[in-house]
Amino acid sequence: MSGQSSVTKALGLAVAARVPVLLWGPPGTGKTSAIRAMADAAGWPCETVISSIREPSDFAGLPVVSGRDGAARVEFAPPRWATRLVDAGHGLVFFDEISTAPPAVQAALLRVVLERTVGDLTLPPEVAVVAAANPPEQAADGWDLSAPLANRFCHLDWPLDARAVADGFVGGWPAVTPPPLAAGWAERVPVARGWVAGFLTVRPELTIDVPEQAVTAGRAWPSPRTWEMTARLLAAARSGDVDDAIVSLLVRGCVGLGAGTEFLTWLVEADLPDPEAVLADPDSFVLPERGDRAYAALSSIAAVVAADPSGGRWERGWRAFGRAAGAAPDVAAAAARALARCRPPGAPVPPEVATFAPLLREAGLLA
Repeated sequence: MSGQSSVTKALGLAVAARVPVLLWGPPGTGKTSAIRAMADAAGWPCETVISSIREPSDFAGLPVVSGRDGAARVEFAPPRWATRLVDAGHGLVFFDEISTAPPAVQAALLRVVLERTVGDLTLPPEVAVVAAANPPEQAADGWDLSAPLANRFCHLDWPLDARAVADGFVGGWPAVTPPPLAAGWAERVPVARGWVAGFLTVRPELTIDVPEQAVTAGRAWPSPRTWEMTARLLAAARSGDVDDAIVSLLVRGCVGLGAGTEFLTWLVEADLPDPEAVLADPDSFVLPERGDRAYAALSSIAAVVAADPSGGRWERGWRAFGRAAGAAPDVAAAAARALARCRPPGAPVPPEVATFAPLLREAGLLA
């Protein structure tokens, strides 16, 4: 798989999972065309917003005095591109040349990218956020991306693949449609959060690591927000047959090269059990020996039970935790709070809960 093909597929998965994504690359390499072609192939409306020619009010909303209901008030009117997306109910908003946006405009974009809020208008959940940028030294009057704005994106480097360009000139440029994700894929996000939690117990310094230099702070770096994005993309990737190289691009695009590589290596070596398999036969559950892996395994079990505690799943979860309590009581107790919070109405208290009773009473989760 070529580098450009991998990045294009990574872009499609991020768009499908509704994780904001930012393509970096030199001018004239087809970033804008690829994004617009993706929207066309999916049949989505695409609103292109050139960041460098916009004012902060184009994202924060233009203050307008309204006299509705006989009382004067100030409302923040959204621009037309936002109202068109709301009317459509879905689509893609594409912030082009984002590295040419001055700091005031970047600040106004913060809420748009993270909360999808433009003025007093909220974009529908089915609207994807994509941006493209040239490195500041190659952009027209370029700026380094501010750390808060950079931390809201998954960053992908757009390579110049000479063979792909040659094939495109001869046979046309292929467009990648965002892949359909399996029904219920988002239910796996808490499981992926458990993997992240296990990794951060052994590498707590990577929970947040803001780069000191502006040029690196304007790219991918680890924070609770980008680890959450990582979990969402991992869940989306596991819902389909996604190549490991694409998963690597997405993870490193969220938390940076160093943290991403460490996490992916840890994930491969951890060999964590499938939480659904554990619930199917909790009496055969064997807790991993290392504390970080044990915490990740138990957290993922609690996560899938919380997603659906019915049908005896809550009780079977406690049976697995009961087996873990003998091997690693401290680790099991730390994850038991999440399991206690999702008790189905009227469910009897399993005997395994007694092991964790003092901790749960202290947390107010057990009478």
